[in-house]
Amino acid sequence: QLRVVESGGGLVTPGGSLRLSCAGPGFTLEHYVIGWFRQAPGKEREGVSCISSSGGSTDYTDSVKGRFTISRDNAKNTVYLQMNSLKPEDTAVYYCAVSAYGGAWCHFNLDEYDGWGQGTQVTVSL
Repeated sequence: QLRVVESGGGLVTPGGSLRLSCAGPGFTLEHYVIGWFRQAPGKEREGVSCISSSGGSTDYTDSVKGRFTISRDNAKNTVYLQMNSLKPEDTAVYYCAVSAYGGAWCHFNLDEYDGWGQGTQVTVSL
């Protein structure tokens, strides 16, 4: 069954860092576009970052540009989201998902993502 597993969330003070991991047990993430999304209480799920299956193309929502970095380690079958300079407004449940659409590019079209994980909570607070 196509389902990713996220990990790495936690509680961090403003300005701190976390690294989220997205693993693909039983299937190969390298074949897919990978997207990171987040959902804060009372808000819609939004795209945060994505990476093409080749790894050559990435994208970020404006609010995290310069602070977050997405990368993939095909040998470990894992995609990472390095989050630096975290702000309270980054607090949310972070989800990873895969998309068969794209390849050389990536996107934030929720309807074209599948294999959603259970999410990992990120809380940025004093």
